[in-house]
Amino acid sequence: MENYLEINKNSWNAKVDPHLKSDFYFVDEFLKGRTSLNSIELELLGDIKGKSVLHLQCHFGQDSISLSRMGAEVTGIDLSDKAIEAGKDLAQQCGTDTQFICSDVYSLPDILDQKFDIVYTSYGTIGWLPDLDQWAGVISHFLKPGGKFVMAEFHPAVWMFDDDFTKVAYNYFNEKPIVETFEGTYADRSADIVQEYVMWNHSLGEVLQSLINRKIELEIFQEHDWSPYPCFSHVDEFEKGKWRIAHIGNKIPMVYSLIGCQK
Repeated sequence: MENYLEINKNSWNAKVDPHLKSDFYFVDEFLKGRTSLNSIELELLGDIKGKSVLHLQCHFGQDSISLSRMGAEVTGIDLSDKAIEAGKDLAQQCGTDTQFICSDVYSLPDILDQKFDIVYTSYGTIGWLPDLDQWAGVISHFLKPGGKFVMAEFHPAVWMFDDDFTKVAYNYFNEKPIVETFEGTYADRSADIVQEYVMWNHSLGEVLQSLINRKIELEIFQEHDWSPYPCFSHVDEFEKGKWRIAHIGNKIPMVYSLIGCQK
């Protein structure tokens, strides 16, 4: 769809205010120092003090600011101009020097001239992109030689199910754009917004091959049978900060994570 960027930008702009007010994003606690990063990505990142980090699809930058708090020099980018403005405001309130740029992923090489030690992306990002080969090309473009790509993302097995997790409703493979209208938002299902969006499902094979094609060598790949976010229907918190679909339990992977190294 030629106008998917406009549709999705409008959708994400509409989410910013409800998200800032939601318990899901715990902004008050965040301003007091709570990190937004989870154990999965923290384990992959390790010590990043003094490292330069490019954070793709950062929303309003909580992870970006959390990375800055760990001592990294961070640049966050996002399609939503409202999210980027909110990110700049949050960074100012938190006293970090996190940089923010409003851009879609594919256009970023045209407006940012810098190489990074780490490119980072997490949770609910690649589904907004139609072409993962181009996405991997952007990652490769911004990585220094020997630089690392760190990624945590919801597992494509999760996206096959309907919202109630009672049947397989979507193709595992990237068959075609998924164009739907959603009431509320994952962070606040009662939010008074109704937005159209355009997404794509991406198989693990598509993700990994796109990185391989761009000479990004896989160092770590993990699958996790839980989600660090209660953003799905019928979730059960079986351990603090870990959720599964109650009637499915640990039978499906919910998240995968990886590190790739630029050859």
